[in-house]
Amino acid sequence: MNLSDFDYDLPEHLIAQEPVEPRDSSRLMVIDRRTGEIQHRIFRDILEYVQPGDVLVYNTTRVIPARLHAIKSKTGGKVEVLLLRQLGKARWHVLTGGRKVEAGVVLKFTGTNVSCTVMEVLEASERIVEFSEPVNDLLRQLGETPLPPYIHKPLADSERYQTVYSHQEGSAAAPTAGLHFTPELLLALRDHGVQMASCVLHIGLDTFQPVHVERITDHKMHSEHALLTAENARIINEAKLSGRRIFAVGTTSVRTLETAGILSAGGDPSRPQDMGALCPWRPVTAFERDTDLFIYPGYRWRVVDNMITNFHLPKSTLLMMISSFATRELILHAYEVAKQEGYRFFSFGDAMLLL
Repeated sequence: MNLSDFDYDLPEHLIAQEPVEPRDSSRLMVIDRRTGEIQHRIFRDILEYVQPGDVLVYNTTRVIPARLHAIKSKTGGKVEVLLLRQLGKARWHVLTGGRKVEAGVVLKFTGTNVSCTVMEVLEASERIVEFSEPVNDLLRQLGETPLPPYIHKPLADSERYQTVYSHQEGSAAAPTAGLHFTPELLLALRDHGVQMASCVLHIGLDTFQPVHVERITDHKMHSEHALLTAENARIINEAKLSGRRIFAVGTTSVRTLETAGILSAGGDPSRPQDMGALCPWRPVTAFERDTDLFIYPGYRWRVVDNMITNFHLPKSTLLMMISSFATRELILHAYEVAKQEGYRFFSFGDAMLLL
């Protein structure tokens, strides 16, 4: 399949610039993958689509203040540093914005004694840097919460770009499908008999990098660190074995769960030829490792039964993923309906439930 197969036009006014209040008052498009039926609801109506015993799996990662502003020590030129992933106590994989950020360049952070040195130049604007000291505890002083480039309005409360259940710091972006949940809605789901399970996937580079190749099978996903604990694997396995459904909150939970499924079946998430292999479902095992799983049409789904997601960018790997879960034709039709109905798109936008 080609990149152009996942393109669509979107009027700029449909890109949400701020979240709605309360969180669960966003709109919810419900799609039946078998019949193609589309319903228009409010997010809190999700209670009507889950059954007692179903398992809701969400990603508990938390966004760090990853956008830092620096100047070159020699020239004073401004450089923006976006932390993507910690590699050591003071070593980070980053994106840089600025001219001639070459190996050996020293960057200083305004108002502090902290600096970093560019140790390695990677592809495009990716760099490996070494800070003069560990910065984990200094990030609130040094940095700010990074918002996607299509959001132009400052966020008054940075917690609105965090899920209410976030607690494990490490992401450069929020798992935005989870932004719609409130503590009250989570309690209502529990009272309804829905089980809760969690995973962790720290969101990194691919959130910010577009797909550049025309043949999508040539695209290489960057790896992101993921974790599924033994307790959460047990909850998922007991539900699957008893015929109950797994609702994944967002594409990051999907990637974690499906990585677990592939590993349990003896496959390799980084090898596309393993994705379509026919195999019976096997209980997932706990894991902690990097995953570069790229899901696109033709993928053999192993764990996820239903998916909660937002509306994604054209030509994005996330649009390819949900086109695999349903069909490309159904998803692109649903997006056209969403445009006609005035749904709000992307990170602060409305939600979709794929049944």
